[in-house]
Formats: sequence, C-alpha cells, structure tokens
Amino acid sequence: MKDQNVYLKPVTLRNILKFAVPTIAMTMFMSFYTMVDGLFVSNLIGTDALSAINLTAPIIQLVTAISTMLATGGSAVIMKKMGQHKNGEAKEDFTFLILINVFVGIVMCALGYLVMDRIFAGMDLSADVEGYCVAYLSRYLVFTVPILLMNNFTLYMIAAGKAALSLVCSVSGGILNMALDYLFIAVLHMGISGAAIATGLGYSVTAVVGLFVFSQKRSLLHFKKPVFRFRVLVNAAANGCSEMATALVTGIITMMFNWTMLHYVGEEGIAAVTIIMYVLMLASSLYTGYSYGVAPMLSFYYGEQNHEKLRKLVAVSLKVIALICVVTVAASFLFTKPLVSVFARPDNPVYDLAVTGNRICTIALFFIGFNIFASGMFTALSNGVVSAVLAFSRSFVFMLIMMIVLPLLLGVNGIWLAMPAAELMALILSAFMFAKYRKRYGY
Repeated sequence: MKDQNVYLKPVTLRNILKFAVPTIAMTMFMSFYTMVDGLFVSNLIGTDALSAINLTAPIIQLVTAISTMLATGGSAVIMKKMGQHKNGEAKEDFTFLILINVFVGIVMCALGYLVMDRIFAGMDLSADVEGYCVAYLSRYLVFTVPILLMNNFTLYMIAAGKAALSLVCSVSGGILNMALDYLFIAVLHMGISGAAIATGLGYSVTAVVGLFVFSQKRSLLHFKKPVFRFRVLVNAAANGCSEMATALVTGIITMMFNWTMLHYVGEEGIAAVTIIMYVLMLASSLYTGYSYGVAPMLSFYYGEQNHEKLRKLVAVSLKVIALICVVTVAASFLFTKPLVSVFARPDNPVYDLAVTGNRICTIALFFIGFNIFASGMFTALSNGVVSAVLAFSRSFVFMLIMMIVLPLLLGVNGIWLAMPAAELMALILSAFMFAKYRKRYGY
C-alpha cells in the first residue's frame, strides 16, 4: 500500500506535477512519434500515402473507442473504490475489465477486416491512395488487442502510482517505432505496410510490460480472480462514454474534413489536413496528458469526500491549463512554417494550404485545453452523462454545424475556421456545466 500514500500528500503544484508531468511527457511523446510516422511516410513514400493514413484514421478511432471508454471509465470506478478502501473489489473489477477489453479487441479486429474493402471502394479515391489505405489498415488491425491493452495499461499504471513507468514504456515504444519505421520503409522498402507494422509493435511495448507489472501482487493494482459484476461494466461504460464519444466523433469529423477537402481542393487538401492534425495533436497532448495525470487524484478525493483537496486541485489545474494555453498558441504561430516544411516542401502545393490552415486552426488552442479538462474532470467525478454531453457537443454537434455553415460562406478558410468556432462554443457550455455542478461536488 506504499504507492497509495501519494494520494495522502498535500495538494500542491509540486505534488500535482509529480502525477501530471510523466503523463504529459507520455502523451506528447506518443503524439510526436505519430508525427514521425507521418514524416517517414510523406518523405519516403509521398503525400498520397500521408493522405491514406488520414483516411484510415476514422476506422482506427472506431476500433479504439470502446477501449478508451472502458479504460477511462473503469479507472474512475476503480480509483473511487480505492478511495473508499474497497481494495479487493477494485482489483477484481480491474481484472474483469481487462478481459472485456481483450474480447472487444478480437471482435473489432474481425469486423475491421470485414468492412475495410467496402469503405475505401466507396470513397472515389485514386487507385494509388486506395491501395495505400488497404495496405496500411490491414497490417494495423493485426495489433488490435495489444493496442487496446496499451490504452488501458497506460491509464492504470498512472492510477497505480506508476506514471513514470508508463512514461518509460511510451518512450521505449516510440523509439522502437521510429527505429522500425526507418528499417521497414527506408532499408527494407516495405512501404506503408512497414509503417503500420512499426506502429503496432511500438504500441505493444506497454501491453507486454503491463501484463508483467499487473501480475505482481506488490503493485497497488494487480490481477486477481475476476468477478463478473454487470453494474461495474455499466458504470465504467457510463463514466467513459464521453471519451468513447470523443473518439468516435473525432473519426466522423475527420471524415467530414476529408470529404469537404476532396470537394474544395482534392487529395492535396487531405494531405494538408493531415499535417495540421499532427501539429494540433502535439499541442493538445499537453492538455490530455495533464487531464489523465490528475484524473485519479480527482476520483480518489471524490471517493473519500475530501472537498478541500478537490477544490484546491481544480483551482490549480485551471491555472496550469491557462499557462499551457498561452505557450502552445505562441509556439504554434511561431513554428508553423518549420513544422509544415518537415512534411511538405515549399514548392509542394500542400505547403501553402497547410501553412494557412495551421495559422487559422491555432486559434482553437485558446479553448481546447479547458474543454478537455472539463470533460475529463466530470468523468473522474463519475458523472459520465455531463462528460458525454460536453464531449459530444464539442466534438460533433458544434463541429458539424460549423463544418456545414462556414465553408459555404468562406470556402476553404471556412473549413479551417470551423474548429476554433466549435471549440469556442464548447467553452461556453463547459463554463456553464462547471458553474452548475460546483456546489454538488464541492470543487
């Protein structure tokens, strides 16, 4: 129980950052080596292959959405029980939810292979791009179960007070991914298939380490004979439904971006969207990492009804988010051209399109952090309904409205402005929910 003492320490910026910094570094590194995948693909294969990675993203988001739901929702349920000192029950639930993820991974992998060809055949793509899509996704799906386990073990390591180990796993997996990218693409000439295999093997590092770590009884969380509790599964699904909604609608919005760009610009527009998504993903990973890092603390303090610690944690978190916001906006504006030039040369038509788009989309970084934290906070407080409303409104409803209206009024620039406009609308809703539930949770 030594690891649990971290929850008993005072709520100070230093102690919060001990939780959050490893997860921030982890999510940033994961985003970074996803960008490296794009770097190898765009420079060694071409921007058509880069477009293909974006076109497969919605299916990959669908595959991982249920796992994300069970991982975030399950972590909240289990850490709440830890705060209530129901340790044995929490470990049984933990093992049960991991087994559910394995089953889901097998089912989603099979479904992916069944629908893959039909989806790409109906998108009116060039033969080269369609071929890249099939080649990439068919190799990626092989690693569905390890990837789902990676999603879960990453969060459960954090919840068990092993955030540093989670970071080491992510860094090791990222380094392996980058090394294999070079080996498979540049040396063995395996093309986009090599990029997919490298990504899958990189993600598998955390899955393998997690199986070993959680088999050790000295860990705060460890495998125990599971007990099927339907209510636990329902509660985990309800708490994590906002994260599942985010994953699902992110895939839907990516498809909308792709279709709109195909209509206004063509396949070059998809490549530009891919580059901008990489840049925004890297910046947003700061917020996501922080929210993941403090979520177990929020759940624990809520479980033990320690309103003073909960209130202080939320107040400090909002200040940290504001600081990150200023830094990411400034960095994105300052380094737009160098970042875009890594993926597309200045003489490539994709370059100017991506530079303009990134400068406009960067405005969204003023709002994204607060929206991510608000949704994550309500998940940690076991209010999956509010979290889902925030996530679904932000990622789907507001984006859908803006993606339909603004391009009709402003053309291509309207596509880029859709994201900042949707995030601003989401910020207003987040502020309303935050104020509405302040007394109920005592933050």
